[in-house]
Amino acid sequence: MKRASPPNFDQNAFKQALSQFATGVTVITTRAASGQLIGITASSFNSVSLNPPLVLWSLATRSASMPVFRANSHYVVNVLASSQLDLCKRFATVKGDRFEGVSHAEGDTGMPVLDGALAWFECHNRSRYEEGDHVIFVGEVERCGVHENAAEMSPLVFQNGLFHGLAPL
Repeated sequence: MKRASPPNFDQNAFKQALSQFATGVTVITTRAASGQLIGITASSFNSVSLNPPLVLWSLATRSASMPVFRANSHYVVNVLASSQLDLCKRFATVKGDRFEGVSHAEGDTGMPVLDGALAWFECHNRSRYEEGDHVIFVGEVERCGVHENAAEMSPLVFQNGLFHGLAPL
Protein backbone atom coordinates (compact mmCIF):
# COMPACT_ATOMS: atom_id res chain seq x y z
CA MET A 1 0.00 0.00 0.00
CA LYS A 2 1.32 3.42 -0.95
CA ARG A 3 2.01 5.81 1.95
CA ALA A 4 0.76 9.39 2.18
CA SER A 5 3.02 12.12 0.86
CA PRO A 6 4.34 14.61 3.40
CA PRO A 7 2.02 17.63 3.80
CA ASN A 8 2.80 20.64 1.61
CA PHE A 9 1.28 23.09 4.16
CA ASP A 10 1.89 24.19 7.74
CA GLN A 11 -0.35 23.55 10.76
CA ASN A 12 -1.90 27.04 10.59
CA ALA A 13 -2.95 26.53 6.97
CA PHE A 14 -4.49 23.18 7.93
CA LYS A 15 -6.42 24.77 10.83
CA GLN A 16 -7.65 27.58 8.56
CA ALA A 17 -8.89 25.10 5.95
CA LEU A 18 -10.61 22.95 8.61
CA SER A 19 -12.28 26.00 10.14
CA GLN A 20 -14.28 26.52 6.95
CA PHE A 21 -16.29 23.38 7.62
CA ALA A 22 -19.37 24.26 9.67
CA THR A 23 -20.03 21.76 12.41
CA GLY A 24 -22.59 21.29 15.14
CA VAL A 25 -21.54 21.66 18.76
CA THR A 26 -22.01 19.00 21.43
CA VAL A 27 -21.21 18.46 25.08
CA ILE A 28 -20.12 14.90 25.83
CA THR A 29 -20.97 13.89 29.41
CA THR A 30 -20.17 10.95 31.64
CA ARG A 31 -19.68 10.07 35.30
CA ALA A 32 -16.33 9.12 36.82
CA ALA A 33 -16.03 6.06 39.09
CA SER A 34 -15.93 8.51 42.03
CA GLY A 35 -19.37 9.80 41.00
CA GLN A 36 -18.01 13.13 39.73
CA LEU A 37 -19.78 14.36 36.59
CA ILE A 38 -17.49 15.03 33.65
CA GLY A 39 -18.31 17.00 30.50
CA ILE A 40 -16.43 18.48 27.55
CA THR A 41 -17.42 20.55 24.53
CA ALA A 42 -16.78 18.78 21.23
CA SER A 43 -17.49 19.65 17.62
CA SER A 44 -16.01 16.41 16.31
CA PHE A 45 -19.30 14.47 16.27
CA ASN A 46 -20.66 12.44 13.37
CA SER A 47 -23.00 9.59 12.54
CA VAL A 48 -21.38 6.32 11.46
CA SER A 49 -24.06 3.69 10.93
CA LEU A 50 -27.82 3.20 11.17
CA ASN A 51 -27.61 -0.54 11.76
CA PRO A 52 -26.24 -0.88 14.35
CA PRO A 53 -26.78 2.74 15.44
CA LEU A 54 -23.25 4.16 15.78
CA VAL A 55 -21.85 7.66 16.27
CA LEU A 56 -18.31 8.93 16.69
CA TRP A 57 -16.48 11.82 18.31
CA SER A 58 -12.86 12.52 19.14
CA LEU A 59 -10.88 13.81 22.10
CA ALA A 60 -7.29 15.06 22.33
CA THR A 61 -5.02 12.46 23.91
CA ARG A 62 -3.70 15.14 26.30
CA SER A 63 -7.19 15.97 27.64
CA ALA A 64 -7.50 15.71 31.42
CA SER A 65 -10.81 13.87 30.85
CA MET A 66 -9.26 11.18 28.63
CA PRO A 67 -8.74 8.54 31.36
CA VAL A 68 -12.40 8.75 32.40
CA PHE A 69 -13.83 8.62 28.87
CA ARG A 70 -11.45 5.81 27.89
CA ALA A 71 -12.42 3.68 30.91
CA ASN A 72 -16.16 4.32 31.13
CA SER A 73 -18.73 2.03 29.62
CA HIS A 74 -21.17 4.84 28.73
CA TYR A 75 -21.41 8.53 27.84
CA VAL A 76 -24.01 10.94 26.44
CA VAL A 77 -23.62 13.14 23.37
CA ASN A 78 -25.73 16.27 23.97
CA VAL A 79 -26.37 18.28 20.76
CA LEU A 80 -26.56 21.94 21.74
CA ALA A 81 -29.17 24.45 20.60
CA SER A 82 -28.08 27.95 19.60
CA SER A 83 -29.57 29.20 22.89
CA GLN A 84 -26.97 27.11 24.77
CA LEU A 85 -23.83 29.04 23.83
CA ASP A 86 -23.12 29.66 27.52
CA LEU A 87 -23.11 25.87 28.15
CA CYS A 88 -20.76 25.37 25.21
CA LYS A 89 -18.30 27.89 26.60
CA ARG A 90 -18.67 26.56 30.15
CA PHE A 91 -17.77 22.99 29.19
CA ALA A 92 -14.93 24.22 26.98
CA THR A 93 -13.24 26.55 29.46
CA VAL A 94 -14.42 26.36 33.07
CA LYS A 95 -12.00 24.77 35.50
CA GLY A 96 -13.38 22.89 38.48
CA ASP A 97 -16.99 21.69 38.60
CA ARG A 98 -18.42 22.41 35.15
CA PHE A 99 -21.80 21.03 36.26
CA GLU A 100 -22.29 23.50 39.12
CA GLY A 101 -25.68 25.10 38.51
CA VAL A 102 -26.20 23.21 35.23
CA SER A 103 -29.63 21.62 34.93
CA HIS A 104 -29.53 18.00 33.82
CA ALA A 105 -31.27 14.66 34.26
CA GLU A 106 -29.86 11.20 34.77
CA GLY A 107 -30.19 8.96 31.71
CA ASP A 108 -30.96 5.24 31.95
CA THR A 109 -27.25 4.47 32.39
CA GLY A 110 -26.79 7.12 35.09
CA MET A 111 -24.98 9.48 32.74
CA PRO A 112 -26.02 13.16 32.65
CA VAL A 113 -28.35 14.41 29.91
CA LEU A 114 -28.31 18.22 29.70
CA ASP A 115 -31.67 19.95 29.98
CA GLY A 116 -32.58 21.89 26.86
CA ALA A 117 -30.31 19.92 24.52
CA LEU A 118 -31.63 19.87 20.97
CA ALA A 119 -30.99 16.11 20.86
CA TRP A 120 -29.09 13.53 22.90
CA PHE A 121 -27.56 10.10 22.35
CA GLU A 122 -26.91 7.76 25.26
CA CYS A 123 -24.04 5.56 24.10
CA HIS A 124 -22.17 2.42 25.04
CA ASN A 125 -18.43 3.08 24.65
CA ARG A 126 -18.06 0.47 21.89
CA SER A 127 -14.54 1.16 20.59
CA ARG A 128 -11.66 3.60 20.56
CA TYR A 129 -9.04 4.29 17.91
CA GLU A 130 -5.85 6.23 18.54
CA GLU A 131 -5.06 8.39 15.51
CA GLY A 132 -2.52 11.19 15.59
CA ASP A 133 -3.00 13.39 18.64
CA HIS A 134 -6.62 12.30 19.24
CA VAL A 135 -8.63 9.23 20.18
CA ILE A 136 -11.73 8.50 18.09
CA PHE A 137 -14.58 7.15 20.21
CA VAL A 138 -17.28 5.05 18.53
CA GLY A 139 -20.46 4.85 20.55
CA GLU A 140 -23.29 2.38 20.08
CA VAL A 141 -26.47 4.37 20.69
CA GLU A 142 -28.72 2.66 23.23
CA ARG A 143 -31.21 5.53 23.60
CA CYS A 144 -31.69 8.89 21.95
CA GLY A 145 -34.13 11.74 22.09
CA VAL A 146 -35.06 15.06 20.54
CA HIS A 147 -36.22 18.20 22.36
CA GLU A 148 -40.01 18.50 22.20
CA ASN A 149 -39.65 21.91 20.49
CA ALA A 150 -36.81 20.91 18.16
CA ALA A 151 -38.71 21.99 15.04
CA GLU A 152 -38.70 25.59 16.34
CA MET A 153 -35.11 25.51 17.60
CA SER A 154 -31.82 26.24 15.87
CA PRO A 155 -28.65 24.17 16.42
CA LEU A 156 -25.45 25.75 17.69
CA VAL A 157 -22.93 25.73 14.84
CA PHE A 158 -19.19 26.55 14.80
CA GLN A 159 -17.46 27.80 11.66
CA ASN A 160 -14.40 29.97 10.99
CA GLY A 161 -13.85 30.57 14.70
CA LEU A 162 -17.38 31.88 15.32
CA PHE A 163 -20.61 30.46 16.71
CA HIS A 164 -23.80 30.66 14.65
CA GLY A 165 -27.42 29.56 14.64
CA LEU A 166 -29.08 28.36 11.44
CA ALA A 167 -32.02 29.57 9.43
CA PRO A 168 -33.63 27.58 6.61
CA LEU A 169 -32.71 28.65 3.07
